[in-house]
Amino acid sequence: MALAHFEQFEAEWGKRYPAIGATRRRAWEHVVPFFAFASGVRRMIYTTNAVEALHRSLRRDHQDARQFPNDDAALKMLYLAIKNAGPRWGRSVEWTVAMSKFALQFGKRFPGTTR
Repeated sequence: MALAHFEQFEAEWGKRYPAIGATRRRAWEHVVPFFAFASGVRRMIYTTNAVEALHRSLRRDHQDARQFPNDDAALKMLYLAIKNAGPRWGRSVEWTVAMSKFALQFGKRFPGTTR
């Protein structure tokens, strides 16, 4: 069904935006597994608000430390910034459902939450 919708998109918009179709076709094998998720999980994956909030938080925390003595120091700063950013975020009902589905699908790779 996804391929049919994609072909419909290409028929309508392919001439005006040929790069989009070519890019999607090259990445199709990586896109298809995305459709195995429930619609609520897909919505949480492609919603960028959380990603943008984390990016802002990392940039703010990184602003004071322009240079690091080594890569480990930079990674530790990023780890702590991500860990500290988590409690400030609210969790929607969709995210709770998505987390339970991730835990079922990925098992130990997705530890869930400590809250």
